Amino acid sequence: MSDQSWYVDHPEVIVVTTPKIACDGGGGALGHPKVWYDMSEEDFVECKYCDRVYALKGGSHDPGKTAAK
Repeated sequence: MSDQSWYVDHPEVIVVTTPKIACDGGGGALGHPKVWYDMSEEDFVECKYCDRVYALKGGSHDPGKTAAK
């Protein structure tokens, strides 16, 4: 999914360099319990609590890669 409408539905994309990530929603009182995700065969993962998207650098959901096209 490289069309721009995808980014409207998922406004917070965090580019990472490793397929294993942890999300706590930003921590503090507004966060959520820390959860770990493994992208496995995908190049992105969406947090089930806060909808943040973690995208591998250079992958299909990397905003920098899409902008460079």
